[in-house]
Amino acid sequence: MKQIIKTMLVAGAVLFASCASQPSLQEYYVDNSENPNFLSIDVPASILKLNEEELNPTQKEAIESLRKFNLLAFKKNAENQVEYESEKKKVREILKGGDFVELMKINSKYGKGVIKYLGDEDAIDEVIIYGDSEDKGFALVRVLGKNMNPAHIIQLMQAIQKSDYKGEGLGEIGDFLKG
Repeated sequence: MKQIIKTMLVAGAVLFASCASQPSLQEYYVDNSENPNFLSIDVPASILKLNEEELNPTQKEAIESLRKFNLLAFKKNAENQVEYESEKKKVREILKGGDFVELMKINSKYGKGVIKYLGDEDAIDEVIIYGDSEDKGFALVRVLGKNMNPAHIIQLMQAIQKSDYKGEGLGEIGDFLKG
């Protein structure tokens, strides 16, 4: 009888610990995709429409390693200040998780952010870009691909900045990301 009680207690503790664990970034996206304070969109990498003739071989390789983008943005307003702070804290806690490797920090006139990744140093499977602004809200972008290289990602970001891509096809999130 004592053995059965001990087994049930251990099983209950394991179950409780697994329920209390922090959600993954993917679970966070799914949980908030229908929340009216969030804007959510999944887009294929082909939406970038970069002129391949203007890209160097490294940038072309970076584009070929991309599959899609998952964008999730919390649009802050006067009525959702408390929820904004709560959701921002949740995202930051998820990103502090041991699986994420920091690539760089961002500090601009628009706000603060960070770029992190999952995977091996020379074969990244997911890049996470997070940024927040006290007056606009925050945005979380998951860049999904196969064997992405950090140096290539930085070059790709430079190519996007030089291109004439203005956020077409992103709807409200494109307007949000533009500021």
